[in-house]
Amino acid sequence: MPQFTTTRHVRHTPDKMFALVADIEQYPQFLPLCEALSVRSKRERDGLTVLVADMSVGYKAIRETFTSQVVLKPAENIIDVKYLDGPFRYLTNQWQFTPTTDGGTDIQFFIDYEFKSRILGAMMGAMFDRAFRMFSEAFEKRADVIYGRPA
Repeated sequence: MPQFTTTRHVRHTPDKMFALVADIEQYPQFLPLCEALSVRSKRERDGLTVLVADMSVGYKAIRETFTSQVVLKPAENIIDVKYLDGPFRYLTNQWQFTPTTDGGTDIQFFIDYEFKSRILGAMMGAMFDRAFRMFSEAFEKRADVIYGRPA
């Protein structure tokens, strides 16, 4: 039942930010808690890219891996994530990239999830909440590294 929603303005274009978030295999290099990520499958259809990926997250002695379907919708500047298997009862995540008049992007990040185990939820919940708050900043910093700091 925990949810987290945020909007963050960045000075990079929506196309660049979409590409950065869509490049999920790079997440372990910069994303808090993400220890490994592997893409099981990738298929293109009707202008969409559908990925199935395993993400391993960890904090101290706790490690969990879960599988998600990631749907890249470049024409809409939206990335939808749907949980398939792992320690959650459910997980839904969406990224939306909206152009702004200054040439930058407003990034809307939404996540809604619940762990299957109350014990795991109690142990990981507060840490996940902190991590989600850091995600937007981590992606903005990564964009500055990849694309340079906008003037």
